[in-house]
Parts: sequence; structure tokens; C-alpha cells
Amino acid sequence: MNVSNFILLHPDDNVLICRKPAAKGSAVDLDGVSVVLHEDIHVGHKIARCALNRGDRVIKYGAPIGSIVTAVAAGNHVHLHNMQSDYIASHTRKVIS
Repeated sequence: MNVSNFILLHPDDNVLICRKPAAKGSAVDLDGVSVVLHEDIHVGHKIARCALNRGDRVIKYGAPIGSIVTAVAAGNHVHLHNMQSDYIASHTRKVIS
């Protein structure tokens, strides 16, 4: 896999953002370490730049966007199944028409 499938938005971020679909089994370079993806990652979704433990803040754009609720290995998907917003209750978000 080409490292350009993911983008680092800010040097302080601990997640990378998928900018092209990335397939399970593909390798990605995380700060000089090759990591194999354990699942498909869709455009706009995040992967952990490093191992993240329960309670760690998720940093995107150089700012905290939430906290990890279950440990995440480097290269694994970071989304609502293993993080929570520190600002809004994710399970209560409603679509406004």
C-alpha cells in the first residue's frame, strides 16, 4: 500500500485520516514502522498512529476530539466502537432535516 492512502493533518495528531480506501491486509508505514491493517478502512475514517490506551485523548488537527474507551493497537481503526466524543453523546446524535 502506498503511504499516501493516509494523511497526517497535524504533527501532534495520534491518528491518521484515510484519504483513499485501504484494504485489509495492506501495509502502512507509521513513523517508520510497517503495520498490517486488520480491516478495510474507508475514506475519512481514522487509524491509530501509535498504540492508544483506555482514557487516552484522540488528537486530530492538533486538538482533542474524544477519548479512547478500549485499547487500540497502532494501525487499527479508531471510530465510535472504541472512542467517545468528549463534547457530545455520540449515541444521541440525531439527523436534523
